[in-house]
Amino acid sequence: MEGGLSSFWGPVTAAEWCEKNYVYSSYIGEFFNTISNVPCILLALIGLINALRQRFEKRFSVLHVSNMILAIGSMLYHATLQHMQQQGDETPMVWEMLLYFYILYSPDWHYRSTMPTFLFLYGVGFAMAHALLRFGIGFKVHYVILCLLCIPRMYKYYIYTEDASAKRLAKLYVATLFLGSICWLADRLFCKEISGWYFNPQGHALWHVLMGFNSYFANTFLMFCRAQQREWDPKVVHFLGFFPYVKIQKPKSQ
Repeated sequence: MEGGLSSFWGPVTAAEWCEKNYVYSSYIGEFFNTISNVPCILLALIGLINALRQRFEKRFSVLHVSNMILAIGSMLYHATLQHMQQQGDETPMVWEMLLYFYILYSPDWHYRSTMPTFLFLYGVGFAMAHALLRFGIGFKVHYVILCLLCIPRMYKYYIYTEDASAKRLAKLYVATLFLGSICWLADRLFCKEISGWYFNPQGHALWHVLMGFNSYFANTFLMFCRAQQREWDPKVVHFLGFFPYVKIQKPKSQ
């Protein structure tokens, strides 16, 4: 949406959201949509520290790092409102889903080298195609399909998990995804009406914050499930009584 200050980055070439542009700084196009990625980075950093400190498999460290990269890409996109930076946000979204797909399905995949090879080539191919063809609605449909492919496995993990605290993480994952989707859709579909309100609820910024927690809850739940598979005696504990993370006890031989 058009705002007041002139843009340092030039004319807008990316998709815009329901927030006035360059209101607080000529360097930041959508202020709230930019700073709302900071919680995502901090939550991913907490998850990364826990994964490294307890020596979880490298896949989880890579997953947390990918969450941070995605949030940084989103910050650059919303700050500059340039098409190249928008692709720098969208392409890591697909890469991240491919990584979730690997973490979810690889434990039961018998030909271990084929899955990471295929997913890597798929990710590279998508990045090249997206850069050349500039997908619009096709990107959104593709991303939703990748998300839907992960749901059956997440549900299987949920029904086979008996720990109440771990199940609560899965429920928080679903709740934040549901609320975040409502915020995203409202911001996208009802922008004209929202623009007439005295106060803009910043639905897309709320989506960022909720997706930061969503990723953290999903990652923590998956870490618990993987620790169960490896017989590491996982427990969901809470820092300061409310912030959940997974604590494991590896056998001495590991």
